[in-house]
Amino acid sequence: MFTPLRTERLLLRPARESDIDALYDRRADPRISDWQDWPMPYSRERAESPVRHTMSLDSPPDNGGWMLTIADLHDSVVYGDMTMFLEDDGRTSGVGYSISHEYWGQGFASESLAAVVAWLFDVKEVSRIYAQLDPDNHRSARVLETCGFVFEGETKNSCWIEDSVEDDRVYGLTPALRTEWNERLRTPANTVELVEPYPNGLRRVIELSTHKSQERMVAPIAVSLAQVAVPPFQDGVAGKPGDPRRVLWPRIVHADGEPVGFVMLEEPTAANPEAFLWRLLIDRLHQRRGIGQRVVQAVIDQAVAWDCKAIGVSWVPGVGSPEPLYLAMGFEPTGEIDDGEVVARRVL
Repeated sequence: MFTPLRTERLLLRPARESDIDALYDRRADPRISDWQDWPMPYSRERAESPVRHTMSLDSPPDNGGWMLTIADLHDSVVYGDMTMFLEDDGRTSGVGYSISHEYWGQGFASESLAAVVAWLFDVKEVSRIYAQLDPDNHRSARVLETCGFVFEGETKNSCWIEDSVEDDRVYGLTPALRTEWNERLRTPANTVELVEPYPNGLRRVIELSTHKSQERMVAPIAVSLAQVAVPPFQDGVAGKPGDPRRVLWPRIVHADGEPVGFVMLEEPTAANPEAFLWRLLIDRLHQRRGIGQRVVQAVIDQAVAWDCKAIGVSWVPGVGSPEPLYLAMGFEPTGEIDDGEVVARRVL
């Protein structure tokens, strides 16, 4: 018999007949169904099937799906659903979830997934949990990444939705990865320093990385260091022999003496007397420790030391964007959009 799971805010219990209408309404919502592989229009009969299957069993089967309803602790408000897909005689499991649109952005999916992950590893003792999603579903990717899942690969032309075929991304979590995620440092660092790139241990620095969903927002460290070796030309004069190149200022971010990220400025020149924050990358295991904010303040101080009157930055908008950080640090959008990025500036 399955015992419902409780979190700080949520109750996860087996789906029952009274959940069918809410499940149908949720999964027929194009804001949700556009990211899924079920045919549209979504039918009520399709909503009934997983609920009735769950009701026919006392606990998740070792081979097959089983649906939990995500509700408030009083079981009076339904927020969404979470499905486990157990395989290999109960030794591995897939997971899937949907939250009604009016409850997006409140962390219910991450909180629910964390509870199901704990049950699958600690009670069922599975060896692996995985999830599959549309490559552009960044919101769902952030849910998985928040719970420690890592990107494993992208399969091409692997997901058929009626008459169209799409790519699919696979995220996975093992007991070892879960331990690494749960034991990561979460407290603020005592010291944060910007250190010149060094040859010894550079491979370790290059291997620092963001979450997969954030890769569209910042280049890998190896690419940034390559640009240091071969600096790009100033805007508007590329491709001419002898044209001035940008002057780049790269630094490794150390927290308590350990490399945790990378930052790179464009130094002021006669052609452009304002500094520009080109790159800021904090490793996925060291995010949410306040390190990024301290690095931004350090580069602002550096721009002041260069006697700059302002410093610029740009960011890709969307889920996982650093926009809130930069706005909180006093950067104001200029109204310019450069290659899809919002350009902002802080007067010093």
